[in-house]
Amino acid sequence: MAKKITVKDLLDNTRLTVVTGGEYLDRPITTENISRPGLEMTGYFNYYAAERVQLMGITETSFAQRMSHEEKLLVARKMMSAETPVFVVSTGRQLPEEFMQAANEAQIPVLATELTSSRILSNMTYFLSGQLAERQSVHGVLVDIFGLGVLITGDSGVGKSETALELIQRGHRLIADDRVDIYQQDEERLVGEAPAILKNLMELRGVGIIDVLNLFGAGAVRNHATISFNLHLAKWEDGQVVDRLGNGEDSIRILDVDLPRLVLPVQSGRNLAILIETAAKNFRAKQMGFDATETFNSNLNSLITENSN
Repeated sequence: MAKKITVKDLLDNTRLTVVTGGEYLDRPITTENISRPGLEMTGYFNYYAAERVQLMGITETSFAQRMSHEEKLLVARKMMSAETPVFVVSTGRQLPEEFMQAANEAQIPVLATELTSSRILSNMTYFLSGQLAERQSVHGVLVDIFGLGVLITGDSGVGKSETALELIQRGHRLIADDRVDIYQQDEERLVGEAPAILKNLMELRGVGIIDVLNLFGAGAVRNHATISFNLHLAKWEDGQVVDRLGNGEDSIRILDVDLPRLVLPVQSGRNLAILIETAAKNFRAKQMGFDATETFNSNLNSLITENSN
């Protein structure tokens, strides 16, 4: 499910200040889309997305200067719908008095910024898209390893949290333990974060719940991370088929993104933390064009050709 956010959340996470309506900051924002009400300034209301944040910049405020008092008040009252969460004014501009009057009548807050329309539009879109995106909860652990978000999954009791603890002690950072809330940033990227109730916390069987931030410091945690790949811990079974060359192209689909997936067999005596570190380094090397499997295949083909000759 998507989060529920208010105008207060938008104010706290973008470079905005309150002009008027500070008592109405609890109004909900339900969509990430933002409107530039240029046509509405001319009186065109056949389609007006009233539920969106309304952003007014130099173009809109300059056009308003050409309008009469009656025209401005009429348009402003039509724009100040009961569904409209907030008006934002960019580039240090000021709303006409008629708009301020209509905003106060409709109990809609007005926020302002010195940033340009393009910059504040980008900032607000980034924040709103992340907060309002649909979320999928996955049972697992998310750790930042060498700057890569590694989603560690596996059966209950396989050792996910214990492995994550060792990774933290080796200098890596925890994002979420036990449950990871994932949302889609764009067509190719997934972002994971901890549910609010589990933030910075980790459960260890026999020890209980620990506060990673308190025990290991601020450098041991992150709020969120882009997920690079899924590493699945599978209990070792006799006769199990294992990819020994690492040329498998397995993936798991989360939301609308195919996430690369590696399966790591768990067996007594294997140091999972070091193996996961190595898997992360190897994944990054492949992204940079260095594939050890291709090197091995090339060497093998050369040897076969040489022996044949």
